[in-house]
Order: sequence, then structure tokens, then C-alpha cells
Amino acid sequence: MSDLPRSFRVTAVVLRHSNTGEADRVLTLYTKEFGKLRVLAKGIRKIKSRKAGHLEPLTLSTLQLNRTHDLPIITQAETILPFQKIHNNLELIAQASIVNELLDRFTFEAEENQSLFNLIMETLKRIEEGEEPSLAVQYYELSMLASVGFRPELFQCVVCRKDIQPEDQYFSAALGGVVCPRCSHQTAGSRPVTMDALRYLRHLLRSNYTDARKAHPSVLVQREMDDLLQYYVGYLLERNLNSPRFLRDIHLNRETVTE
Repeated sequence: MSDLPRSFRVTAVVLRHSNTGEADRVLTLYTKEFGKLRVLAKGIRKIKSRKAGHLEPLTLSTLQLNRTHDLPIITQAETILPFQKIHNNLELIAQASIVNELLDRFTFEAEENQSLFNLIMETLKRIEEGEEPSLAVQYYELSMLASVGFRPELFQCVVCRKDIQPEDQYFSAALGGVVCPRCSHQTAGSRPVTMDALRYLRHLLRSNYTDARKAHPSVLVQREMDDLLQYYVGYLLERNLNSPRFLRDIHLNRETVTE
């Protein structure tokens, strides 16, 4: 943090927060200028705080910060995009929270990466503007993994390096990609993946978003893709994400109500 200016301005999306002291809050931001930062919002939990509404998770804001010997302190805050439609819909909150949590888990503090900032902003805007949230999040997951050096190999067997044939395959999180049926006995812990799910994942990985959104996998294939990505991400992080569980609970409650 000593490399930061004494006083500086950032454009940032709030990833998460935690309470500290009697009325303060520590925020984790992802900024356009400096990557991920932890900052202190003093007095934000007071009823009369003018900054509170500008510093909620899933909010894009312009912030003025002063560097201290500890965490930078927010002195001014102004909302740029409130993402109101997301905040008003529980399922969209859950989908957008996956986006936030992934970025938080796979990045380190004070490492500027404008492409990642652009990616999260594009994804949140797509969810806000009514794009299919599952597709937007899956596209984001693959793009983000590729950006941070964990692009999964979906076109060749990671064991024998032969091109994948049009048949059901296996996926090894430990080896970072697809394993053909002939080599599957050599990879303990690999899991089956249908050709349909693999085909759509490959389409998302090699396409821009305009082309990627032309994909229309079935609900079952979408769930398989989600499960596979969570399996891979869980292995890389050595822990499961919290947000997908929240989304599953929402879907489960909805199914229970409709029965």
C-alpha cells in the first residue's frame, strides 16, 4: 500500500464488506486503477451516513481516498452505476455475487488488471440489462479463468494430447482439462462430461460474447456446465464458493413453492 499516492481517486466496484469498530466497515474493492484494494469507510454504519448508499456490494462508484499507515480511508463517494435491477431481484443478486466472489478469490491486492475490471463491468451490465444471467456468468467464469492463467484445456486430451473426438469425455481439475476415454483410467478423480456440455463450453471459451450468446443449451446441460466449472474452481481454490450454494437454495425454494 505504500506505493499508493497520499490522496487519490478510483473508479471501483464493491466486492464485499465486513464490519469493524462501532460504525466502520472494511470494503474490498476492485478498481480500474489499482486492481483489488481493501479500504476503510469510517462511520458508514451510522444512520445519517451519506456514503452508505454509494458503497454497497455490486455498486460502481467513484471514490476519493487518503492513504494512511494502515488502510486507505474513503473521504468521498459517488455512485456511477447502482445496478438497481440486480439489487431488486434475489436470483440476479446471487448470479452477480458469483461474479464478485470469483474475482475476489482469484486476485491479489494492488495488482492492476484493467482487462479484469472491464470484464466484471461488462458482465454486471449484461445481467442488469436482461441478458440470460447463467450464460453471462459462465462466459465470465471462462474468460476470467483464462485471464488469470487457468484456462481449461477443452480441445485436446491433457494426457495423450490427441484432439478430442465427438463423444462423451472426462475432465480432470488436477490436470486442468479434458481427458479422453482411453486415458481416463490414468487420472484418478476425473469426472464424466457429456459431449453436449463440452461443446457449449468450447463455444463460450473461443467466442466473443456476441457469438457466445447464440448458444442455447438445455437446462440440464447448463447445470452440468455449472457443476463442472464449480468443480474446477473448487479444486483451484481448495475450497468451494459460497455464492453458487445461495443460488441453488433460491432455485430449490422456487421448485418447492411451485410443486
